[in-house]
Amino acid sequence: MNVFPFECRVLGMIIVLKSGITPEQKAAIKAKLEERGRKVKEIVGKEETVLGAVGMSAIDPREIQIMDGVAEVLPITKPYKLVSRELKKEDSVIQVGPVKIGGNRIVVIAGPCAVESEEQIMSVAESVREAGAVILRGGAYKPRTSPYAFQGLGEEGVRLLKKAGDAFGMPVVTEVTDPKEIDFMNGYIDMFQIGARNMQNFELLKAVGKTGKPVLLKRGMSATIEEWLMAAEYLMSSGNENIVLCERGIRTFERATRNTLDCSSIALTKKLTHLPVIGDPSHATGIRDMVSPMSLAIIASGASGLEIEVHCCPEKALSDGPQSLYPSQFAKLMSDVQAIAPVVGKSLERIPRIFNTNKSEGASSGASAPESVAFQGVRGAYSERAILRTFDENTPVLPCATFKDAFEAVAKGEARYGMLPVENTLGGTIFDTIDLLGIYPSLQVVGEQQIRVQHNLIGLPDAELSDIKKVYTHPQGLSQCKRFLETTLADAEQIPFFDTAGAVEFISRQGDKSLAAIAGEAAASHYGMKVLAGGIESNSANYTRFYVICREEDAEAYRSAVASDRAAIVFSTKDEAGALFEVLGVLAESSLNLQKLESRPIPGKPWEYSFFAEIVLNDNFDAAVERLKGMCPSFRLLGVFKAAH
Repeated sequence: MNVFPFECRVLGMIIVLKSGITPEQKAAIKAKLEERGRKVKEIVGKEETVLGAVGMSAIDPREIQIMDGVAEVLPITKPYKLVSRELKKEDSVIQVGPVKIGGNRIVVIAGPCAVESEEQIMSVAESVREAGAVILRGGAYKPRTSPYAFQGLGEEGVRLLKKAGDAFGMPVVTEVTDPKEIDFMNGYIDMFQIGARNMQNFELLKAVGKTGKPVLLKRGMSATIEEWLMAAEYLMSSGNENIVLCERGIRTFERATRNTLDCSSIALTKKLTHLPVIGDPSHATGIRDMVSPMSLAIIASGASGLEIEVHCCPEKALSDGPQSLYPSQFAKLMSDVQAIAPVVGKSLERIPRIFNTNKSEGASSGASAPESVAFQGVRGAYSERAILRTFDENTPVLPCATFKDAFEAVAKGEARYGMLPVENTLGGTIFDTIDLLGIYPSLQVVGEQQIRVQHNLIGLPDAELSDIKKVYTHPQGLSQCKRFLETTLADAEQIPFFDTAGAVEFISRQGDKSLAAIAGEAAASHYGMKVLAGGIESNSANYTRFYVICREEDAEAYRSAVASDRAAIVFSTKDEAGALFEVLGVLAESSLNLQKLESRPIPGKPWEYSFFAEIVLNDNFDAAVERLKGMCPSFRLLGVFKAAH
């Protein structure tokens, strides 16, 4: 129990509740706090439930500490109470229409600086939606330095923005500059933006906070991080928990750029608050050619997304044309962001996010139809991490002992999807997955995910590196961490295990601090273990590619989220000279790029082989498939999907 100094009084506190607290005890604690003028917020975490209590007058925490059901009372030391990570350790995820901001996703908001006309906003909305943006931005009320600059279309601009959002299935965000605008805008938009000039317009903050609608809060041009978070505190203390912070550059002595992008604020702010943080490289630089490289820097800093200005004709834009990307530049940037996302352990948010454990209308499945994703391994495995990158964080998972068990679970309807590794950059193709795809004709490949494999040495909570005598992990893990094992742990015995996360589970049950495992950080967290050394792989360019599989009747619902650009096929050829050459000739004549080709033995037919291939799709694909079906003894389309890189 925490001991407070005599007569200690605090403005904000965290009340950690006992695991066995009754509803009556919890209600009594809340009532006591509210009687003393506290605003109370309940936060249910993975490990504990806490109450956050803040107010204008100080209170002696010992009054609460002695109540039934209270495990501990802690003071909130930061001046910002509700947004502080002291109050809530886990990251908040903010819902804006069908889009989620925060967690393991990268959200891209894009659109023109200002809505100029229906034709303009419709054209930009179509281009950014096609490239992968998930929220449409556009200014209707424009606070400008000069009274002679374009001030926006006002209410008409809001209506046009909403019309474009509806046309292309995107939630919309626009800036609010006056409390009098709120009621009208509330019926049209999905997210309010508080601009840099209004970050400390406290009456506006309180009025927007009362709406409960998501808010994008930009950092003021000369604001400190604490002032920025205090502005967020105004919103949250007014009853609004749906806040996204946006770093948009600060004013410094430098004049070569419009502002100075403060990437360090993103990394630091993420440590101070549970709220998601995104970046605005358009306003931070003011220079079109700098937007893309600074966008990648923002993502590398750990941001949950970007806000980008895009215009079909920037040279004719009524506002901020020099910093607005052309649609083609934005499309290229989206490809770059998608490539860097796995490095920071995230994936691009899509509309709809491919995840949904709610069954699509008309889709059928097994008798019990549980909405889960099957994978080979135990909880904390890299495959589970791939699931959480692709699907919603709350999606139930089904661990399976073998690859075949995972395929069986999907085929029988015990899981709706499966996540199976297909290739590793260091270890090569995972043939179990390839071979099982040929055995289960009712299952299709519908998606792909890619994660970076970062190995860690994991031991018991009280273990130290010097204690380790035996190291357990998958044989590939031993091979991939050879340099570390041969230098730092040269005297430790290396013991192959069936699975990386399974090795962590095993040593957690042994209770022997001389044992360690090599696995991902998620496995250490799941089993309550300690990372003794991180990033111990010999080659950091270690990525694993996964297939998402499902039954044929569920395939279309999954693919509807994003256009496919890859195909996986398996085929055999005649046993004669030039047979494979003829197949490859069909692909070449159809301008189909062959990205992967593997030969596999055909079960039950000694010395006969089939071929597995991956192909980049184009308009000639369907015709080529028909030709191949006519010339190959066997041919099967395993599935079409969107490549993860």
